[in-house]
Amino acid sequence: MRIIAGDWRGRKLVAPPEDATRPTADRTRETLFSMLTSRLGSFEDLRVADLFAGSGALGLEALSRGAAHCLFIEHDRAALDAIKANIQTLDARTRSRIDASSVTRLGPAKEEYDLILADPPYHTGAGAVALDRLLRLGWIGEATWIALETAANEDVAVKGLSIEKERRVGKAKLTLLRLA
Repeated sequence: MRIIAGDWRGRKLVAPPEDATRPTADRTRETLFSMLTSRLGSFEDLRVADLFAGSGALGLEALSRGAAHCLFIEHDRAALDAIKANIQTLDARTRSRIDASSVTRLGPAKEEYDLILADPPYHTGAGAVALDRLLRLGWIGEATWIALETAANEDVAVKGLSIEKERRVGKAKLTLLRLA
């Protein structure tokens, strides 16, 4: 696993043991960030939340491309260790914060995020549950873009959010959402 583009392009990332998470493949991550770039134009100064963060690859990719700050949310101990190691290796401590808890236990946001990246376990519905909660708690605003990765055969529906674009990449489906 490596950073695809930006300041840290080509830098390798560590991943937690294979049974702990399912890291997003480089090709899938490249497709996702291409989809986002065509809509956002730039990642400069964005506030990003990486839900179900795993290794932190999605949030770190956003930071590499210029995002101002990323909140990594993960509860698995091995995954948290991988995120910490990757942040340390890339010297991203001043632009990162780790919340060692479940996405479903997050409280109200102090302000809305510009980009929410969510890569929950496949076939659990956890992504929709988390996004519904974050929508009710003020994490998602008019300008927020949401990228959700699911299994290719999973349907995505979150009341209050509309699907802007879907794309299948191998076994994954990438869905971009906005406020309805």
